[in-house]
Amino acid sequence: MALYIISRRVSGGGLMTSQLVGALRYGSCWRSYSTAFREERDTFGPILVPSDKLWGAQTQRSLLNFDIGGPRERMPEPIVRAFGILKKCAAKVNMEYGLDPAIGKAIMQAAQEVAEGKLTDHFPLVVWQTGSGTQSNMNANEVIANRAAEILGHKRGEKFVHPNDHVNRSQSSNDTFPTVMHIAAAMEINSRLIPNLSTLHNSLHSKQLTFDSHCLYHQVFALRSLVILQFVHMAALTSLTLLQELNYDLFLTCIQVKYGIDRVMCTLPRMYQLAQGGTAVGTGLNTKKGFDVKIAAAVAEETDLPFVTAENKFEALAAHDAFVETSGALNTIATSLMKIANDIRLLGSGPRCGLGELILPENEPGSSIMPGKVNPTQCEALTMVCAQVMGNHVGITVGGSNGHFELNVFKPMIASGLLHSVRLLGDASASFEKNCVRGIQANRERISKLLHESLMLVTSLNPKIGYDNAAAVAKKAHKEGTTLKDAALKLGVLTCEEFDNLVVPEKMIGPSD
Repeated sequence: MALYIISRRVSGGGLMTSQLVGALRYGSCWRSYSTAFREERDTFGPILVPSDKLWGAQTQRSLLNFDIGGPRERMPEPIVRAFGILKKCAAKVNMEYGLDPAIGKAIMQAAQEVAEGKLTDHFPLVVWQTGSGTQSNMNANEVIANRAAEILGHKRGEKFVHPNDHVNRSQSSNDTFPTVMHIAAAMEINSRLIPNLSTLHNSLHSKQLTFDSHCLYHQVFALRSLVILQFVHMAALTSLTLLQELNYDLFLTCIQVKYGIDRVMCTLPRMYQLAQGGTAVGTGLNTKKGFDVKIAAAVAEETDLPFVTAENKFEALAAHDAFVETSGALNTIATSLMKIANDIRLLGSGPRCGLGELILPENEPGSSIMPGKVNPTQCEALTMVCAQVMGNHVGITVGGSNGHFELNVFKPMIASGLLHSVRLLGDASASFEKNCVRGIQANRERISKLLHESLMLVTSLNPKIGYDNAAAVAKKAHKEGTTLKDAALKLGVLTCEEFDNLVVPEKMIGPSD
């Protein structure tokens, strides 16, 4: 696109080309604008802003100063929407403390548009900015102020509604940003993560009931009667029924997911504590008594979640232990889901050269060169997600440990990392449940073949002939390529009848009478 340099003088000096370039360029993408530029001002002086954008001078300066990562590194949308919720509630409470009702109502209307995602395109800033999130707070203040001014019939940039004096009244970036961190995280956990993990848990539980019901009504072909091998140290061990395998090896996942949900839920009481009202360092400077309690109550009413004011504002600004704690719970979930996906992948490996005990849904072709190949793609996607969540937890842990003195200045990275993990785990759980778990079937023929070829059925001989003799039977059968029965008879440790009475896989699935 053509770049037009506007020849004019600003405050006695020439307009810097970099300012104009910055006005045109944001998010590492060149964009064309149909309405040229307007002049906005802050304490540093004037700067050009694209006329079709609602942001102001401080947002524009952030675009110039933090050109890091490109559009995909923008502040997460849940943070932007949370700013809309917070600023709406702040205006509502501030009207009780003297804010002009006309301006307050216009701010509430503009903030509601932000909360609904209608103005998301006007929030271009990236995560990699000041560690307190000041630029994103001012981005919200400027967008809401300019939009509120328009609602009242005034032009953008006139500051009829002032971003600091009106929209940011009784607030500081130091308490607004941690507050929107908590609002966004709590809302995403409740609306996305918990429901999708619950669906996965219910699907796993339903799968167990399906196998169990199949047993009751179809005894001959019941899955309970399909005895399969258990693997320890990646070696075939003793036998289990398929239902036991589903319960205790593969779909012990059911209880793992349940515990994961419980762990996240246990972190929410700390996530519901809001820093708002602490202002710059936790003292509440420039607020009125009761402001903190009232704004927490307003946010709780707006979101229908039990938010309260933080019991200690200094801790709420200087530390983000609640985020480290929640991320730890997500890291545990990722650990569980990694095992779950890998167990399913291994049990479904094959079709002829692997274990092949489970038949996984075939969703798409698996190779551009090998015809007919199908991959365990849902398992692969889930394990990649788990790896990313583990990585996010490392970043959040490092960020949380750097809360120096009165303010932690890793806030944007901490917030982005946690929201990323919540989104990934929620979406991946839903995809895994829908496209994999629902369609899993047992491969009866393969299970039977592996069972009867297993040398570890010899374990049932221990009580009769002892460990050493049983080991000799297994080794002889393995070396000579014969059955356990042949080896036992050749060694003379058992009769044919004794072997048949002892080696009964169906009796090896629990304690004896």
